[in-house]
Amino acid sequence: MPVGQLNSSLLVLELSHNQIYGSLPTWLGQAPFMYQFDNSHSPSFTGTRSGVHCDTVYRPKPQSEHETDQVSQNQKKEQGAKRKRMKERSEVWEHFDKEDLPSGMQAICKYCGMSYKCGAKKNGTSVLWAHISRCRKYPFNTPKDSKQSLISFKSDKEPSGGTSGLTYHKFDAGSIRKALSFMVIVEELPFKFVEGIGFRHFCGVIEPRFNVPSRITVAKDCFETYLTEKRKLKNVLKRCNSRVSLTTDTWTSIQQINYMCLTVHFIDNNWKLHKRILNFCPISSHKGDDIGKEIEKCLLDWGLENVMCITVDNASSNDTAIGYMRRKINGWKTGVLKGRFLHMRCVAHIVNLVVSDGLKTVNESVQRVRHAIRFIKQSPARLQRFKKCVLDEKINTKKGLCLDVPTRWNSTYLMLNAAIELQDAFERYFGEDPHYVVDLNERDGKGSPDSDDWNNVRRLSEFLQAFYDLTLHVSGSLYVSLNLFFHELVSVAVLMKDLVSSDDVDMCLMSCRMKEKYEKYWGDPEKINLLIFIAVVLDPRYKLDYVEWMITEIYDPIVASKLVDNVKVALNALYEEYRVSSGNDVNREEVSSSKDGKTPLSPKHKKIEVLKNLKNMAVGDADIDEVLEIID
Repeated sequence: MPVGQLNSSLLVLELSHNQIYGSLPTWLGQAPFMYQFDNSHSPSFTGTRSGVHCDTVYRPKPQSEHETDQVSQNQKKEQGAKRKRMKERSEVWEHFDKEDLPSGMQAICKYCGMSYKCGAKKNGTSVLWAHISRCRKYPFNTPKDSKQSLISFKSDKEPSGGTSGLTYHKFDAGSIRKALSFMVIVEELPFKFVEGIGFRHFCGVIEPRFNVPSRITVAKDCFETYLTEKRKLKNVLKRCNSRVSLTTDTWTSIQQINYMCLTVHFIDNNWKLHKRILNFCPISSHKGDDIGKEIEKCLLDWGLENVMCITVDNASSNDTAIGYMRRKINGWKTGVLKGRFLHMRCVAHIVNLVVSDGLKTVNESVQRVRHAIRFIKQSPARLQRFKKCVLDEKINTKKGLCLDVPTRWNSTYLMLNAAIELQDAFERYFGEDPHYVVDLNERDGKGSPDSDDWNNVRRLSEFLQAFYDLTLHVSGSLYVSLNLFFHELVSVAVLMKDLVSSDDVDMCLMSCRMKEKYEKYWGDPEKINLLIFIAVVLDPRYKLDYVEWMITEIYDPIVASKLVDNVKVALNALYEEYRVSSGNDVNREEVSSSKDGKTPLSPKHKKIEVLKNLKNMAVGDADIDEVLEIID
């Protein structure tokens, strides 16, 4: 339609009553209009929009009462359906409070009271985060321009040997992650532990700024910790001047997977004993060659060559593994006396075999005590009644009833030792529970233990205590135990020698079986590792005379004479071996010093250096003359 015709046209729009008295269309609201009302109360307006002249007449239709009610309900719904205020999602609002002021919404810091505008559309949270990072009154914030750190009562040394005291603290997420991986490794926790609700809540309370990593991240951190510690241990072993000793063992898991563990024992340059696990790995089989190859592979990985001895149990496959390692170490030309002392049999394992073989002839007294303990422990009511008997008898002990297991002989000793202290409680329980005697009489006709049984058990417990103490002493890993073997072995050998000639038939029979097993490993001088005796000789408290005397006490004269000769020959050979090796080390040092441009001192220059040092120490002339004579 042409523009001229449009300017002269009349637009008639029929609008509802709500549209008339409500808001006008947007395009109508952009131009000035003039409203006119006629007698029929029909509004009309005229106006222009974008150069277009319009004459508009509104003539609403009459509405029914039903339509009017529906319109009013719609208005109420529109007024009630207002948008709810959204919850603040940023964590920064944990440090600020919102206040509605005449100037607008303000965010006020909870620590210093500083206020910032926080309009939802105009202002973001970057300003608030920046304030928290530099707020001086925020308790977990250290200003960048301040060198002062937070003090705390923590150990400033390693957790193993540190002492508590004042130290400084700074928030460092990397250090916290390292500490978390250390905790997972030391406490043997699963990686899933860090994703637990309780642990995350604990970390949120103790350090809100730390984001707890996932289990995958923790696993990576633990592996990084392993690599870091491995590099440190390699450097320590490389700088160590002493030889190392190894212990290894293999076993099969319930999943039918063979595993091997290799542990190193060494003394560092500060004369501190260390024990570290070098490898824990699956192995193809328990054959000796496979064990030897796995040990060789581990030693090459760690760069270890100076091996003094390898401690293993008495399995026949270990003999093959030691033979394989002896050939390899001799090929490296780092062995001592061509690996003569390389094979060290585990003393604790031998003691276990000796005692287990002797306990196969256990008398009926031990069985009666075992049945009595089993009867009481079968029911919580019986156990509670037995505890009441302990209180009534006023037995002051913290030991409780325990049963032994067939694979651990020391459990038999612990069972008998605890039962002996509770003997009065057993006798009191005999009169309070009528089923006690009836049930024990039905078990192979053994009956309940009487006074003779308790006497027999007491003698057996005293005999087993010597082996138990021996096992505890030689099983220590935090102290040197090589010089302790001989004393314990002598005491056990003397005890068995006395019981063999005893009048007690049961004890005599058991001692004979144990002595037979004892001589299988320690009766032949050719099978004994002589380091057990050499360690005692080097102990300044005993020397060689003591060793000779004790050997003659526990062995036959022929065996003792041969064993003493072997010890003396081994001592001389060891001295010569170390004398030659120490001379080679001195020559290497002189060669290395000459390569560095340092000329070795002549005897005359050495005397001059000694005189200078003695004068600085204010030593007398007579002492100086003695020192010079020693140098000459």
